[in-house]
Amino acid sequence: MRLLAKLGLAAAACLIGANAANADTTVKWLHIEVNPAQVKIWDEVARAYEASHPGVKIEMQFLENEAYKAKLPTILQSKDRPNIIYSWAGGVLKAQIEAGVLDDITDQVKGYSDSLTPAALAAFTDNGRIYGLPIALSQVGFLCNKELMAKAKIDPAAIKSWDDLLGAVKTLKAAGVTPIVVGGADKWPLHFYWTHLAVRIGGKPAFDAALRGENGGFAGETFVKSGELFKQLVDLQPFQNGFLGFKNPQAVGYFGDGKAAMTLAISSAYHLQRALAADKIGLSEDKLCWFNFPAVAGGKGAPTDTLGGITGWLVTKGSPKEAVDFLKYFISKDVQTRLAAGNFIVPVVQGADAGLNNGFMKLIAANLAKSNYHQNFYDQSLGPSVGRVVNDVSAEIAGGSMSPQDAAKAIEAARKQGN
Repeated sequence: MRLLAKLGLAAAACLIGANAANADTTVKWLHIEVNPAQVKIWDEVARAYEASHPGVKIEMQFLENEAYKAKLPTILQSKDRPNIIYSWAGGVLKAQIEAGVLDDITDQVKGYSDSLTPAALAAFTDNGRIYGLPIALSQVGFLCNKELMAKAKIDPAAIKSWDDLLGAVKTLKAAGVTPIVVGGADKWPLHFYWTHLAVRIGGKPAFDAALRGENGGFAGETFVKSGELFKQLVDLQPFQNGFLGFKNPQAVGYFGDGKAAMTLAISSAYHLQRALAADKIGLSEDKLCWFNFPAVAGGKGAPTDTLGGITGWLVTKGSPKEAVDFLKYFISKDVQTRLAAGNFIVPVVQGADAGLNNGFMKLIAANLAKSNYHQNFYDQSLGPSVGRVVNDVSAEIAGGSMSPQDAAKAIEAARKQGN
């Protein structure tokens, strides 16, 4: 009996050893996605990859958006850092490249990268070298509630100018409707106003000149005026009570609950509002509308210019080759088509847009296709230190504690310090 017991233990030890050998490579994948329906698909893709790649384990890890931004620099210095991390590209990516915490994956994606939308891939390329792979494009605009707009007798399609928007806010308030909900506690949703106004007022030339420090840099006329127009809106008190205490998920859920007529949001909020609504149902498609950020009188930016993101994934320094291999599997035409069909993304793999079967997502894809200037979020494009100031001063203007002139000066001072 003792001999049998010993044999049994030995067999168990061999089995454990075999299983450990089979799972000899773990790829840690850190994401910030809060929509469970999308995460479910991601998880299914990861498990399918594991099934076809014995010995590889894809370990999904989640961190809330703001916590991710705050903790990422420390995480990247850890020996136990994740292998795949979420990215908005821009100056933050550039800072990470300069810090030496990312792998150059150019050679590993040779050939495969030809299947990606060139502009999206370019956002993850620096000096001709590829450091990450894009997954989706997005547009910032006004998501609106048809029923609440109709209650105030407002046609969203007629909101074409900044004055039209201000007029709509006044009319909604008179009708007893909260005009706009915003996640002011996170600050970056407020920077959409200041940034988008700058895009409309000065277009790409103004932004490029400011980067070079010309025309007063970010303290110049375009950026002072964007703050002044934002203050025009703020002075109307358009936001929900206590907006500076709302986190973005809370604000998107508030919109999904039908408590505000509009929210200036990333296009993904169309789907996200359902997941974050109190009843997990939110507003159905027939109750939703969208209009692009309005034009500014005398503005040099084209009405077709867009603000939004090009999001994707980076591979950290020293990661196993399976990390890149999994990303290529994950950002494939089949998976992108599936995500597009679920209305989760505007895809970046060529041909995957055939999966779009929803009027709203097709509209966003068409808007992005017409855009000759797609401005990445300023808080990402300008790098972590300047981007943080952009978000801070946007919240200060919204809260009434900083003038547009001082806000523009603070951003320019941060730019100069960063150079």
